[in-house]
Amino acid sequence: MEITTRPAITVSERDLERLETMLAGLPGDQPGVEALREELDRAQIAQPEAMPPNVVTMNSRIRFVLEPADREVGMTLVYPRDFAGRPDQLSVAAPAGIAVLGLAVGQHIEWCVPGGQTVRARIIDIPYQPERAGDYML
Repeated sequence: MEITTRPAITVSERDLERLETMLAGLPGDQPGVEALREELDRAQIAQPEAMPPNVVTMNSRIRFVLEPADREVGMTLVYPRDFAGRPDQLSVAAPAGIAVLGLAVGQHIEWCVPGGQTVRARIIDIPYQPERAGDYML
């Protein structure tokens, strides 16, 4: 996955620790591993209690628009171990999951998918964010 725009992102310290532990247990050649590491390396890190309420964190329910299709999608960003293949779930190990992690409402990100097409996702709402709700164990 090649990300063509790189907006500033914020990741909670708790999510960072869990994602780094997850990555340490995955083979380095697994698709998405290097792209997720790159995103985590450039992220601004915040304490869970200080996480801005409009930022996509792990287990957040998010609404975003996929362009150029102009299709609105609602999903929950989950760890691969919690991914059950439901259409309302988005694994953080998938290109779209890597792309939306840490984005704030109103931000967008573009990436190239196989075949050369550029996809753009714009965050329009975060109906549920664990940190905003005080659910620090999720």
